Amino acid sequence: MMEWMLMPLKRYADFSGRSRRKEYWMFALLQVIIIVGLAIIGGVLGSFTPDPAGSMSTGGTLMIALFGLYALAIFIPSLAVQVRRFHDQDKSGWFVLLGFIPYVGGLIVLVFMCLDGTKGKNRFGDDPKMSDNVGDVFN
Repeated sequence: MMEWMLMPLKRYADFSGRSRRKEYWMFALLQVIIIVGLAIIGGVLGSFTPDPAGSMSTGGTLMIALFGLYALAIFIPSLAVQVRRFHDQDKSGWFVLLGFIPYVGGLIVLVFMCLDGTKGKNRFGDDPKMSDNVGDVFN
């Protein structure tokens, strides 16, 4: 299970090929776990409560910086795995830009991420479900 969570990090800036739903959603689950963990750590340290002067505490500033660094580090692999999911459905990676449509864009992308990919080979490569060897990526 952990292989699927880490596969997009292993393929950090690989925008070619295809990724199956399992890879995308396990990676999304890993992101939720990490963000919730960081929020819990910040809450325990009292980082999100303002000091009496009304300004943000040093811990709060540190947590915001940590969240920002994490977001920067994970941006490229998140984008790449989303592009590969669109490729799995035989769609252009530019469909990622649908997410910028106000109000409904995120919902549209969410629906596409839930759809199954095309069966067999398409213009972006072989069906990732046919070659279920996760170990090949890690070797």
